[in-house]
Amino acid sequence: MDSAWLVPAALAFGVLLGAGVFGIILVSARRGHRAIQVATATVPDGVDQVIEALESAGVVIDPSNNVVKASPGAMAFGLVWNHALVHPELVALVDKVRKTGEPLTEELHLSRGPFGDAAIYLFVRVARLGTRYILLLAEDRTESYRLDEVRRDFVANISHELKTPIGAIGLLAEALVSASDEPDQVKRFAKRLTKEAERLGHITQEIIELSRLQAADALTRADVVDVDQLVAVAVDQNRVVADARNIALVSGGDRHAEVYGDEALLVTALHNLIANAIQYSPDGSRIGIGVSQGDGIVEVAVTDQGVGIPEDELDRVFERFFRSDPARSRNTGGTGLGLSIVKHVIQNHGGDIRVWSQTGKGSTFTIRLPEANSAPGAALGA
Repeated sequence: MDSAWLVPAALAFGVLLGAGVFGIILVSARRGHRAIQVATATVPDGVDQVIEALESAGVVIDPSNNVVKASPGAMAFGLVWNHALVHPELVALVDKVRKTGEPLTEELHLSRGPFGDAAIYLFVRVARLGTRYILLLAEDRTESYRLDEVRRDFVANISHELKTPIGAIGLLAEALVSASDEPDQVKRFAKRLTKEAERLGHITQEIIELSRLQAADALTRADVVDVDQLVAVAVDQNRVVADARNIALVSGGDRHAEVYGDEALLVTALHNLIANAIQYSPDGSRIGIGVSQGDGIVEVAVTDQGVGIPEDELDRVFERFFRSDPARSRNTGGTGLGLSIVKHVIQNHGGDIRVWSQTGKGSTFTIRLPEANSAPGAALGA
């Protein structure tokens, strides 16, 4: 071959060889990039931001059932653990949607997290997200179920509490008929009948009051309330009962404190606290009602020297119809609704109530309310 053609041929061969190698490298790079895309947990554009913004639970699952994205709500509910769905029920829903391609909705009762006894009720929606991923959305229905349970308990408690005085009234009425020729017996039965009727009326009134407080518009008219006046009225309402048992009611503390709210409701709340303290205090003891203020908060504390509340019952004292000492409550006409009413009144005024107690040494109930000039709605009511 003529040597003059060797150089161009070599150059051409080198170009073809380089182009071939470059093509192979390019194809390999593209295949590697696609492999990385498959292996890397990526979701369609915008989904990350949506999942992060969700208040409810949102989870994105890849074809291997690995969690590639989870909202803070999903983590808080304990749905995700170590990049996987915790509950087999959720995994089954995801697998079913992946197989059929049809979205599903279902209500589930699940344990809260991989351990512990707490449970949650979730309304779950599962659907495809693109061709590879599955999107799981869950709304917390636990509070709704809890409220239904409270309502059922409330109805059951009412039935039980009303049954006792109604039954007693029926029996006493029959006894009156049988003892119509015995004046002394008639007087005794009539006195007991009056007491049971008063108790029935008291229970009914407190149930109505509690129902009204739980309504959204319970606090329809609010004004600036003088706490000194509030304490004075509540103490006067309990003065007769306290004096009959030689119990001293002593009030004091900061003066001229003001809160924003309904004076009648606040008087009812404080009256109930003082009445409760009298009920569980021994004769000849002392009950203090102190007022303090600071940092925009007014506190009214009612302290007694009574029997106290066991530690395991402190969290239940504000439940409807709960009685720390049922026998004492029934003997004194207690309904078990007084502290529940206090709690709702104070919550409706933007405050809270705390309790400290030690068995045999007494209890302290403390109402905390915003000062009138610090209350958010004060300017509107002025």
